[in-house]
Amino acid sequence: MISEKILSPFQKFVKIESFSGILLMVATIVALIWANSPFSESYQSLWQYKIGFKTQDFELFKPLILWVNDGLMAIFFFLIGLEIKREFLIGELNSIKKVAFPLFGALGGMLIPVGIFVFLNQNPETFKGWGIPMATDIAFSLAVLKLLGNKVPLSLKVFLTAFAIVDDLGAVLVIALFYSGSIKFGLLITAIILLAILYILSFRGYYSKFLMVLLGIIIWTLFLKAGIHPTLAGVLLAFSVPISQKIKTPEFVDNLVTITNNIKMASILKKPILSVEQINEIDNLEDWSTKYQSPLQHLEHNLHDWVAYFIIPIFALANAGVIINRDIHLDTTLVINIMACLIIGKSIGISSIIYLAKKIKLIEVPIDISSRQIIGVSFLAGIGFTMSIFIASLAFIDDPIYLDSAKIGILIGSLISAIIGYIILSAKTTKSI
Repeated sequence: MISEKILSPFQKFVKIESFSGILLMVATIVALIWANSPFSESYQSLWQYKIGFKTQDFELFKPLILWVNDGLMAIFFFLIGLEIKREFLIGELNSIKKVAFPLFGALGGMLIPVGIFVFLNQNPETFKGWGIPMATDIAFSLAVLKLLGNKVPLSLKVFLTAFAIVDDLGAVLVIALFYSGSIKFGLLITAIILLAILYILSFRGYYSKFLMVLLGIIIWTLFLKAGIHPTLAGVLLAFSVPISQKIKTPEFVDNLVTITNNIKMASILKKPILSVEQINEIDNLEDWSTKYQSPLQHLEHNLHDWVAYFIIPIFALANAGVIINRDIHLDTTLVINIMACLIIGKSIGISSIIYLAKKIKLIEVPIDISSRQIIGVSFLAGIGFTMSIFIASLAFIDDPIYLDSAKIGILIGSLISAIIGYIILSAKTTKSI
């Protein structure tokens, strides 16, 4: 059983991600319509419009689409880093028993699609797209589960979320190792030293949001100029944010009572402003509240809405606008390969690995999750969208035909996976694996 303490924030998380999935869908449709409308030129020129600054010795002048993919997505990856750290320290991945079930699902969901891609790929120029079908789009997949209401248990949503987070971690490592450019080690070492400073300060219990933002911008820039994709800086920065509170609940409550009593006894002005005593107590309350909050939890809470409702829809709007007409040149083999990886690779990879791991008693599947639901969620995992398009933009950044082909494969594969997963999960439940 999952405790009430965990359910409430998790249910809120599912609600946010579900609505984010709807926004993603809307942004994707708008991008496709815009890119294929009489105003398609404005769509292309908008995202290719360069902004930034230049000096004699330094330049940061990029097309708007790269500010989205390298800049805004660094904040997205920062949030992923916060979620990964929380899950491994206190969440659904903080013990071998908890991590085993989603871990085996994630491994099957990454390795089998990659294996299928490599097996089907016959073109050396498209081989670098092997990482595209690895990750699952948690917002889209949870949005589909949300449509099913009470037909699926909460434990299934927890499973989907947990293995999607493991998928994201795998995708982050793949991006860092295989989709970065030629590395300038001097700049990279400087960035690592700055990260080490933040880690040491965090270990000693010191945390400053201002210092983290300042050093974060510098580290992001150093990663970008060093040839390492700057979104990795977002993940590494997140790991420097401490999760522990400076004070515990009993001490906070005692001080809250004291502050409340002091406010009651403070002089009250006739004017609609606070007295000096009241201002001092309010300042004390803010200070104690800051100490009481978990920095990681507080940041995650504040960023989640921005990422879900703004950054990811903007990413979809900027990247999903594939021009579809008679003159479009597509690599049909690449399209079919990616579709097969998302639809077949994910479903077979996740469900078969979980079945085998259950048979040899490496994992324990919750009793309220049926075999049909495992298969259904395995198809939903084929909704690759955000991370898949992101990796495709890295793999084929200089090959527009392959990039468009990859996007078409991702869109069609994700749509078919969502439909099949929904149909399976909406059917009557059968005996569990």
